[in-house]
Amino acid sequence: MTFPRRLLSMLFAACAAALPLAAGAASETGAGPGSGPGDAGPAYGPELQGFAYPAPVHRFSFVSQGQTLQMAYLDVQPAHPNGQVAVLLHGKNFCAATWEGTIGQLDAAGYRVIAPDQIGFCKSSKPAAYQFSFQQLARNTHALLASLGIGHETLIGHSTGGMLAIRYALMYPDDTRRLVLVNPIGLEDWKAKGVPSLSVDDWYARELKTTADSIRRYEQATYYAGQWRADYEPWVQMLAGMYRGPGKKQVAWDSALLYDMIYTQPVVYELGHLQMPTLLLIGDKDTTAIGKDAAPPAVRATLGHYPVLGKAAAQAIPHATLVEFAGLGHAPQMQDPRAFHAALLKWLVATPPQPQ
Repeated sequence: MTFPRRLLSMLFAACAAALPLAAGAASETGAGPGSGPGDAGPAYGPELQGFAYPAPVHRFSFVSQGQTLQMAYLDVQPAHPNGQVAVLLHGKNFCAATWEGTIGQLDAAGYRVIAPDQIGFCKSSKPAAYQFSFQQLARNTHALLASLGIGHETLIGHSTGGMLAIRYALMYPDDTRRLVLVNPIGLEDWKAKGVPSLSVDDWYARELKTTADSIRRYEQATYYAGQWRADYEPWVQMLAGMYRGPGKKQVAWDSALLYDMIYTQPVVYELGHLQMPTLLLIGDKDTTAIGKDAAPPAVRATLGHYPVLGKAAAQAIPHATLVEFAGLGHAPQMQDPRAFHAALLKWLVATPPQPQ
């Protein structure tokens, strides 16, 4: 059975309000240690079967690394098109569906919106063995867009999707007319700063402990700067449901492979090569840093300072505009959608796409 997010918000509001939500108690590695067998809620399949998306889900079938894979994506076409395409790239603990509010705003402004679930995430294939890299995910996304006849786009990436957007823009600069980075991770090199390496097995063991409570605590502390609202709860259950479902081990394994990809493939050293107009939208209360909780205290104190990271990125990227949101965390598009979308649309209007 599937449920619209508004109904899910109503269903989860009461229980969410009653739960103890201690800001700062969550792991910085992702969901982190959970509450154990007491976790209850909907169970979804390994490809998020049973969770409703805000638009029809399409599937792009392609062969990669000797496997036939399915990439799920949304393709929202506006009633009054402006001739432009926006491609939305989700973060590590997000899906295409979590762009729901942004899709609506861009659709109303005349954009055709493409929002894929990357391989290893959400409604897309979870291969048992896959060499995950940002280059591979960029190639997959480029192949999807080519299959749709799209050869130039405005790329909007959030969190891990921001790292992917940077890699995509570096690989396909002629196709990337404009670049928008929403609290992207990867603006620092955690390994070089002293965050210790975790094996894929270590990541896997951590991911198997994921529960709704651990996700909620982490998101409250990091995504929403200590705040919580009932409309955040469906996104908690979206993730937690896959860890309650029959594909839990495969979901956790792919997630572990993806964390290893993020840790080992920095993009910060290449920001100066981005030549397209770039918008940085930064919630300044964000503290995200992969593996932060595994680092020594002295190292941990140096990580995830987004007011500093955002300014440094804006200086490194040649044609960058920085917009900071005081008091917002890692997901400003969800925490304060009105301010976020006003800033996004204002920049899109004022900044013509880079000519081909």
